[in-house]
Amino acid sequence: MTTSSITTPELPDAPSVPPRPAGALATAHEQLATAVEHLGYDEGLHRMLATPRREIHVAVPLRRDSGETVLFHGFRVQHNVSRGPGKGGLRYHPSVDIDEVRALAMWMTWKCGVVDLPYGGAKGGVAIDPREYSTSELERVTRRYTSEIMPMIGPDTDIMAPDMGTDSQTMAWVMDTYSVNRGHTIPAVVTGKPLAVGGSLGRGTATSAGIVHVTAAALEEVGEKLDGVSVAVQGFGKVGSHAAALFAARGARVAAVSDQYGGIRADTGIDVDRLFAHVAATGSVVGFDGADPISNAELLALDVDVLVPAAVEGVLDEVTAGRVRARYVVEGANGPTTTAGDRVLAKNGVTVVPDVLANAGGVVVSYFEWVQANQTYWWTEHEIAEKLEHRMTTSYHEVSAMARAHGVSLRDAALIIGVKRTADAHEIRGLYP
Repeated sequence: MTTSSITTPELPDAPSVPPRPAGALATAHEQLATAVEHLGYDEGLHRMLATPRREIHVAVPLRRDSGETVLFHGFRVQHNVSRGPGKGGLRYHPSVDIDEVRALAMWMTWKCGVVDLPYGGAKGGVAIDPREYSTSELERVTRRYTSEIMPMIGPDTDIMAPDMGTDSQTMAWVMDTYSVNRGHTIPAVVTGKPLAVGGSLGRGTATSAGIVHVTAAALEEVGEKLDGVSVAVQGFGKVGSHAAALFAARGARVAAVSDQYGGIRADTGIDVDRLFAHVAATGSVVGFDGADPISNAELLALDVDVLVPAAVEGVLDEVTAGRVRARYVVEGANGPTTTAGDRVLAKNGVTVVPDVLANAGGVVVSYFEWVQANQTYWWTEHEIAEKLEHRMTTSYHEVSAMARAHGVSLRDAALIIGVKRTADAHEIRGLYP
């Protein structure tokens, strides 16, 4: 009997379990406190905004292909639902714990507010390394997790999407499990699913496209264009790889990229199409010819125009942020900059386009997918791309105008907008009973 499996290539310095990002929830709370101070909210409202509305911790047992039974821990957090259903990804990663999921759910609340979507923030995760399990095992984990959290999710209550370690196939399993238990097909319970079962054109590259759109908007404010701008991308996964390709397609010079195994640098620019082929063949950017090897730490310190941290949380702390020489940091990952790192970047004159704005393209097109599924009518790829660019560019200019008006950073401006829209919805609705 054969089984389909996911294998990890043998590569240098491959960590069996990546280190857990430290302090994501603390960073999220510190950012909220800053926004609350600017907005003048009282302690009661602050506590409400800081506290998840609902959360669940479930056991996820798995019978492995070998017959062995193992147990994982799964989580789902709905941070705030004042503006609409919860919305947020499902993450498979060995470092996942409840505090990380709480932080990610909170950031999703502000993100949906910043780009003015009728959603609240949610997030889910299972503490599993998907590289170590077969496709059939991951399907069983996904279906069991979905069954355990089913009372919390639904097309009008909490809508999942792919995140780190999950993909469109994972969403298809979630949708099918939910639909079978409800007795009819419900495509709108998840977004980021395959086109064949109600997915949206443009969803796979939406987060990356949003990063490029806001970068272009930031440069245009100072009279520059993407053409010829140098870019370094940390993380060559779903977000970073497509961001690199889209930057290159718009004339930017992709000077460096990296993944968990290491990085490469070519000051004259990396051929991103050839790099995709290399990664498909080897599983990593490491060893790509025509480029010099560098470490992830060295990539963060390169003298480029734009640095895109698109890997995990907390990579730009007080130490690493002090080495950044880029003019712009455009956050592709959630929470890549700590509060201390933010202060260092601001002191050094580095403009940070924050995650709650920069990587919101994914949830924007998820919203488009949800709308299409609810009305059973699908838009063209051109329509999706046009709507995404408009929403991201408009949101950037709203955040930039707020920053100038109040003399604050783009992050503080984005958080002020996101937090205020959430608090306004809460106060308008009132308390019950």
